[in-house]
Amino acid sequence: MKKDIHPTYRQVVFRDTAADFSFLTRSTLDSSRTIEWEDGNTYPVIDVDISSASHPFYTGRSRVVDTAGRVEKFKRRYGQK
Repeated sequence: MKKDIHPTYRQVVFRDTAADFSFLTRSTLDSSRTIEWEDGNTYPVIDVDISSASHPFYTGRSRVVDTAGRVEKFKRRYGQK
């Protein structure tokens, strides 16, 4: 591999602002803001709007979409040709 062309891969804290949930992982993203993690070290923090803690699919609060009703509505509107 070529040297000095790849971004730095480091530990970063991702913080879900909607669910007040944070997790430590590795990433190439960088931030000027930092946070002190549970292990006592300071890491860059990236704020995200949705994570597995707040996404409706993973939390069980998802809505079921009536796809059969949509198909019937389409058939009534445009007919079967």
